[in-house]
Amino acid sequence: MTDLHPHTAAAARAKGTLYLQFRLGQQRFALNVHEVIEVLPRRPLKPIAQAPAWVAGILAHRGVLVPVIDLCALSFAEPAAERTSTRLVLVHYRKEHQLGLILEQATETLRCRPEEFQPYGLDNGQAPYLGPVREDAQGLLQRIEVDDLLSDAVRQLLFPNPSGQQQVWS
Repeated sequence: MTDLHPHTAAAARAKGTLYLQFRLGQQRFALNVHEVIEVLPRRPLKPIAQAPAWVAGILAHRGVLVPVIDLCALSFAEPAAERTSTRLVLVHYRKEHQLGLILEQATETLRCRPEEFQPYGLDNGQAPYLGPVREDAQGLLQRIEVDDLLSDAVRQLLFPNPSGQQQVWS
């Protein structure tokens, strides 16, 4: 009996990697879907006192407290627009944590080869999460590097336990 799944997987790899597209203001960005755990509608969050303005709060999700950042506020000092297409996207952060991202218009995907994203020639030390860019018919699309989102100080604030997530309940 012939197994058709290897051919399907090989065809998908040949076409490239799948990315979740979103906007921060008027700018287009993308996340590798392998980093995405779940895409949720925007939800009320518990604020974190004394956190930077772009730390939106924490979410209790499936028994785990998940810190959430507003990527628009982090990048452009403006909170994400409250639209029906604004999503709360849970991602893997440094393989041991979950992190929530508030993203505008996070409703479409794109499949392309990773090498289509090219360095843009600036050393953006203040925003190391801004990865390479790709040009298409809609303009420039910039990849976000999830593991580079947080500075050491903010990472310590959001993830004080070295062992990982805190349980909300057992």
